Amino acid sequence: MADLAFLGLGIMGRGMVRNLLKAGHRVSVWNRTQRDLPADLAEAKTAASIPDVVSGKRLVMACLTGPDAQRETLLARGGVIDSAKAGTVIVDATTTDPRVTLEVAEAAEKRGLQYLDTPVFGSKNEAWEGRLDFVCGGDRAAFDAIRPILDTMAATVHYLGPSSKGAAAKLVGNLLVAAQMVSLGEALSLARKSGLDPEALMGYLDVTDFSSGLIRGVGRATLSGDFTPHFYLKHMLKDARLIGDYARSVGASLPSTAVTTELYQAAANKGLGDLNASALHKLLFEMSSLD
Repeated sequence: MADLAFLGLGIMGRGMVRNLLKAGHRVSVWNRTQRDLPADLAEAKTAASIPDVVSGKRLVMACLTGPDAQRETLLARGGVIDSAKAGTVIVDATTTDPRVTLEVAEAAEKRGLQYLDTPVFGSKNEAWEGRLDFVCGGDRAAFDAIRPILDTMAATVHYLGPSSKGAAAKLVGNLLVAAQMVSLGEALSLARKSGLDPEALMGYLDVTDFSSGLIRGVGRATLSGDFTPHFYLKHMLKDARLIGDYARSVGASLPSTAVTTELYQAAANKGLGDLNASALHKLLFEMSSLD
C-alpha cells in the first residue's frame, strides 16, 4: 500500500481521500484553510504545512479549485514542487487551463519530479462512492505505475496522451455539462409554463434516447426545489471561463458557450454561487416568470 500526501479537502478531495483510506493506503492531508474532517477520514494524518505533508512521500495527489490555487500550492516558494524530493510523482486532479498544466509540468521536470494531470468527472456522490471518471495526461509509464491507485477512486480511468491532454479533455467534457445544464433549465421552464405534471414529465425523460444521468438526477432535484451543493455554481462559472479562455488560445470558436458563461455569471450575480450548479435553473425560471 502507498504512503501518500493529498492536498485539497473540498467536496471532491474529501471523497477521494475516503476511498484511498478504504483501499488501505496511508494518507497525509493538507488544505489551504482549516477544515473539520468527517469520521470516515479519521485515519488521515493532518499536516500543518506543504513541506510537512510531502515530507518522505513519493506520491503527492492534489485536487484544487483552479489555476490560482495551483500556482499557490504547487509552484510557489515552499510549495509542492519546491518541497518534494526528486523522483516524486505529482498527480493533480484540478480542473484547470491546459496551459497552466504545461507550466506546472515543466517546473516539475526541472526539479526531477513527474507530473500527471488527472482531472475527474463526477460530483459529491461520485467522489464519496469511488465512482469518478479520470481523464489523464502525462508520461505513459508514470500513468501506468499509479493507475491502480486511481482505480480505487474511479468508475473509469482514461489516458489521453502527454501533459495537458487530460486537462484539455476535462474542459471538453465540462463544456457539454454546462451546455446540458442550460438546455435542461430551459426545457423545464417550458414544461412548467405548459402545465406538465412533473412526475409524468420525468417519467418519459428518464427513458428517451436523449436522456442522461444529468437529466434524470438534476431534473428531479430542480423540480423539487433542491439545489444542495454537489458542485458549486461558482465553480461551474470558473470552469466556463477557463473553457472560453483556452478556446481562444487555440482558435476554437464557441459561440453558444459564451452565452452559457454569461448565464452563469448572471446567476452568480444573483447570489446563487454557493448553491449547486443547477441553481442556474432558478435564474431561468425567473426569466420565464416562474417561482
